[in-house]
Amino acid sequence: MLKRYIIKALFLLAVMPFAAAAQSAQNAADTILVLPFENRSDKSEFNWVGESFALSLSDLLDVPGLNVVSNSERKQVQQKLRIPLTSIPSLATSLRLARESGATLLISGRYTIVPAQEDTAATVNVTARIIRVNEGRFMSEVIGDRQVQRDIVLTDALGNLQTMQGQIAYQVLYQRDKNLAYSQNDIVVAANKVPSRAFEAYIKGLLTGIPETRENYFKNAMRLYTDSGAEGTFVEAALELGHLYLNRNRFAEAVDSFERVISANQLCREKASGSGRILQCNDESFAEASFYIGAIRWQQKNYEQALSVLRPIAEELKITSVYNMLGAISLEASRAEKRDTSRAAALLNEGIQLLQTAAESAPDDLSVRFNYGLALFLQGDHVRAAEQLGELTEISQRDGEAFYLLAKSLTDIKDESATAVDDQAKMLLSAGNQYANLEREWTRSKTVSEITPRVEQPQRKDFVSVILSRREVVTVQRPVSGADSLLQQAREHYKNGNDDEAMTILRRLLVTEPMSAESYLILGKIHLRRGDRDQAVSALKTALFWDNRLIEAHVVLGRIYLERNECQQVKTYAAAAMELDPENPEAISLQRQADRCSK
Repeated sequence: MLKRYIIKALFLLAVMPFAAAAQSAQNAADTILVLPFENRSDKSEFNWVGESFALSLSDLLDVPGLNVVSNSERKQVQQKLRIPLTSIPSLATSLRLARESGATLLISGRYTIVPAQEDTAATVNVTARIIRVNEGRFMSEVIGDRQVQRDIVLTDALGNLQTMQGQIAYQVLYQRDKNLAYSQNDIVVAANKVPSRAFEAYIKGLLTGIPETRENYFKNAMRLYTDSGAEGTFVEAALELGHLYLNRNRFAEAVDSFERVISANQLCREKASGSGRILQCNDESFAEASFYIGAIRWQQKNYEQALSVLRPIAEELKITSVYNMLGAISLEASRAEKRDTSRAAALLNEGIQLLQTAAESAPDDLSVRFNYGLALFLQGDHVRAAEQLGELTEISQRDGEAFYLLAKSLTDIKDESATAVDDQAKMLLSAGNQYANLEREWTRSKTVSEITPRVEQPQRKDFVSVILSRREVVTVQRPVSGADSLLQQAREHYKNGNDDEAMTILRRLLVTEPMSAESYLILGKIHLRRGDRDQAVSALKTALFWDNRLIEAHVVLGRIYLERNECQQVKTYAAAAMELDPENPEAISLQRQADRCSK
């Protein structure tokens, strides 16, 4: 393990001159990604601080000459790569996330919180690091004859969090380019967009668990924000206050607070559009506020208002779960419309369109599929309803309502399996006479009012993972380079036995793509072919460091250790290869050899 890192460090030192020569060119086109900072204090109530760093720094670093991957875009890419939103990724995973986002600079950090004690305010200790993604190294500079890593380390009162964020943003910009046209004070002033007294009241509200006291702090924070002459609304305080009211069933006050968040987002968008800047308007707060207003209006059976507030989220943010919720509300609104049959039909048709969109973007979501099938059933399109519900019942074989609707659709289209499906529905819906009640209504009016759409209404802590994680992934454009072409040339040279030519190309490639796992794999095979097994092992382990899914690297390493009769290593790499692909012939062969090793 130690040897691997030593070799990696020596390699990075070797390529530093090339990286330095290209640095000014890179600066002109840098794209930056900020990750949430890691809470090292074991106090989960302070996790919001880490998210605050990601949101604030992404905004502050959005300056001319520097592109920023927004917080929302970063979360979409995380979902695409199946990296949990609720945990801080490892360094290797963070670099993979940055590369997928097209970022050349990655900002990561950690912090600890010292809680308030008597007359001493709570303090935060922060360490931030800048990583050059393409080089796979922390940003550093030459001091004397030494290459020195420049971490950003700050300690201050938690109430001065905004100032600290401004200081970190300035240090990031300064380390990237010493010829800044603005001072640290300029960035700190921009960071303190919330007046200090209002921000202090907001933090105190977050840290208290007493509802009445919490409410007073948030209301005071919003009042102090307005009294200071600041434009718009203190969005974070308004959002917290809205949830506080919602949890206490004070719906009118909750809606009022959430509407303030929506208005602030709209104002931000108008300003951003007028200035030509990239949007950094906290779409997540807007989506969250809109979603819960819609949920409240739906609960109150005010379908028109629920639809009006949720449509913008679906149209602008492309969130699958909101398409599902909108479709469900449209179905309920259609059922509730008794006087205007044309309007009822229009609402039902809107619901079908919304649910079709949701089903196409989330084909494995069983609630979405059920709702789409129910909508088609209500419209009388029993062929398509049977298709959706038939696929659902194959997966969810205990869903009595789905079997019931499917049986009715199959009966309508005269399918022979209708009776068997109906028998299954009878068995599954026997509790509480549910089947009998549904049959009574169906016989009387050919309706199924007791079967309602299914919508997941998450708790707030799950909002991001349940709602925003199902947002349609926006493809992030990545810089085009000749790396793929060079790698293909290296493959051809290795295949044809031209090892020297392959090595030359790989060295060129690794200067700009130091995380290219396949490059290290080819290097390892060349070293092995030349009989240099130590070099081969080092390169192959580096390949697996950057991509542990390279089954060939596991197999080749296993064979090298087999020659050395290091059986435990052979078994480890054989097991890893079999886990990746149990049908792979090379992996199977290595597994057999591992089983016989030392016997």
